Amino acid sequence: MKNFAGTPGTVTGLVLRISQCLFAAGSIASMTTSKSFFTITAFCYLIASMGLQVIWSFGLAFFDAYALAKKTVLHNPMLVSLFVVGDWVTATLSLAAASASGGITVLYFSDLGGCSVGEECQKYQIAVALAFLSWITIAVSSLIMFWLLAAGEEKKREDYGSRGKYTNGEF
Repeated sequence: MKNFAGTPGTVTGLVLRISQCLFAAGSIASMTTSKSFFTITAFCYLIASMGLQVIWSFGLAFFDAYALAKKTVLHNPMLVSLFVVGDWVTATLSLAAASASGGITVLYFSDLGGCSVGEECQKYQIAVALAFLSWITIAVSSLIMFWLLAAGEEKKREDYGSRGKYTNGEF
């Protein structure tokens, strides 16, 4: 597997994971400091999704930091497959939660004629904006992981082809 920016065990990979974790934690903090977020289902879903994002990103940031400290490469195909699936699941959940919460926030501001409690609505907007920033960083990570997995599969095909074990698309 190739070693390029954003892959596990690189500084850029660690920065992506830490930024995912911080944006998700900021979204949770902004939403939970409001008084009535728990009355709206989309906001509760945002909290749950961002909570999962914090746990996932923090765990992978720990792996990246460990790999950087030990100067090892985390390009095991099974491990990268796990990263791909986890990243795509958390990216999908994060996008759905941010979009649903964004829709409710727009409903409050635009469609219902403004928000009666200004500070509460600003907290909702900040939480949604941070959730979208978290989604952007997880989307970048998930694309990099998918690219890394595909590059590893291509390398495997090349290796089998050079040994005469891979012909006409069959192993």
